[in-house]
Amino acid sequence: MYSMVEMHTERLVEERLWTAVIARAVQEWVSGPLRTQREAENYLFNDDQDFPKVCLAAGLDAKALRTKLRRLRVSGAGPTAAPVMHG
Repeated sequence: MYSMVEMHTERLVEERLWTAVIARAVQEWVSGPLRTQREAENYLFNDDQDFPKVCLAAGLDAKALRTKLRRLRVSGAGPTAAPVMHG
């Protein structure tokens, strides 16, 4: 049987794991290869099944996080994909 401290520690470890999953997706969205950026952007902004569950497991509010990410996107602080070369 777990003690309260062990249960709390286990929960914190789980939250950190899921926070790392989200952080990795944000990192890929901001600076990954173009295909990875697009996949990460789709996950972060359009996935209404897994993303909210991962946020919940991380102790985060999915809606609030998406609002902050949208602000980043609008401010130009989002993806840094290389410009497409024409010609």
